[in-house]
Amino acid sequence: MANKNDIQLYRRIQEQDQAALEALYDKYEKLLFSFAFKMVQHPQAAEEVVQEVMLKLWRGTGHYDETKGKFSSWLLTMTRNTAIDQLRKQNKQEVHLTNEWEPGDSGTGVEDMIEWKEQGETLKKAIRTLKKEQIEIVELFYFKGYSQKKIAEKTNLPLGTIKGRIRLALKHLRQELSVERGTQL
Repeated sequence: MANKNDIQLYRRIQEQDQAALEALYDKYEKLLFSFAFKMVQHPQAAEEVVQEVMLKLWRGTGHYDETKGKFSSWLLTMTRNTAIDQLRKQNKQEVHLTNEWEPGDSGTGVEDMIEWKEQGETLKKAIRTLKKEQIEIVELFYFKGYSQKKIAEKTNLPLGTIKGRIRLALKHLRQELSVERGTQL
């Protein structure tokens, strides 16, 4: 599933190979920076997010499992989570995400970008099948970085209701995506 070169670099980083970290940084720095910038809306903050992701790689925080997806997707997830953490530390109320993300000249292949777009479209299509109140909560939780408690406060709903709606929305999305992929859960 993942690029073999990425996996080799990742394994070398786990063995504290500094050259491997530099190679991975050179390959993904633009992609991660542009993704982080879309969230934090400030160049210096985006640079800090990228640096923190690279430190997490170096320290072995988190573990990449090649059977669960592409390495680049895992890196982007780490970047997203790191950006949200940074915004929460700054007591920001909202993470600014756009619906369309364009990585620019990131060094990734055209095939990767096409796959990324297709997966995004598939997810958007699946999200549109949710109930209106589930869509609102999914957007607040996953795309704007709100905590479940903040969502409960914002929507004047009990925390248990928010948790239930997220759980049901995820269950529904899993089913929709498995149908889309032709697999059954």
